[in-house]
Amino acid sequence: MRYTTLTVIASCSPLFLGEGLGVRGGEMTQAERRPVALVTGGSRGIGAATAVALAARGYDVVLTYRNKASRAERVAERIRALGADALTIGGDMTRADDLARLLAEVAGWRGALDALILNASGGLEREALAADPNYPMRINRDAQIALVEGALPLLRSGGSITLVTSHWAVLYGRAPQLPAYEEVARSKHAGEQALRARMPELAARGLRLAIVTGDVIEGTITPRLLERATPGLAERRRASMGDLPTAEQMGEAIAQAATDGALPNGSLIVVGGPLEAMLADDA
Repeated sequence: MRYTTLTVIASCSPLFLGEGLGVRGGEMTQAERRPVALVTGGSRGIGAATAVALAARGYDVVLTYRNKASRAERVAERIRALGADALTIGGDMTRADDLARLLAEVAGWRGALDALILNASGGLEREALAADPNYPMRINRDAQIALVEGALPLLRSGGSITLVTSHWAVLYGRAPQLPAYEEVARSKHAGEQALRARMPELAARGLRLAIVTGDVIEGTITPRLLERATPGLAERRRASMGDLPTAEQMGEAIAQAATDGALPNGSLIVVGGPLEAMLADDA
């Protein structure tokens, strides 16, 4: 691979940023300004764990959700309990009007972003696939690029864009695929490549791209959906690599990647089993 690869198996130690920053009279001076992160799909699983990990690092967090407002608000309460602020915004990333409203609300809330976490994805939903067979590409490539395009004016120099993906997606075209997941892997791989193609533009804006790829993540929705079509998937991964990473460990790795300015543009952070082992895996 031509990009920096880091392997993470255990959780990362939090780096607390912005300790002691506060709000006086509802307004912040430049010296007091807290960094702001936007986490898509932040109401559960990896997205929720990432949002909380960023709050622990001193970030105020915007988190998006599809349709479970109460679940998103519970995550927001966890963030506020850490002394950070949170904003929840519902909507469908594949809809241009919802995306425009999301960006307008972010701009109105804090005016700028320091970290954009592209966590929301899809392609296993039966109803969405029945209505639109191209849905995986629309959400995993097109919607991601549209959000980045819209967020660029909000992202401050020195900020980051972090794409959350999977080992099967990173290795699409090079490693055997899970049949039930192949279209998701293909579309997520296309999304990653589209973002990598924009790395020179991001660098010119003082931004960097990080890619965080996860193995089967314990307790998250995707493995549960895949288990229906590929029984024994999680057990096979445990047999080959030991304990599976948790959503909290994945969230810590994503937060670390988003906030570590020393990481080179385009770094790939691997959570769970090594990618090389999957090149010969017949899962």
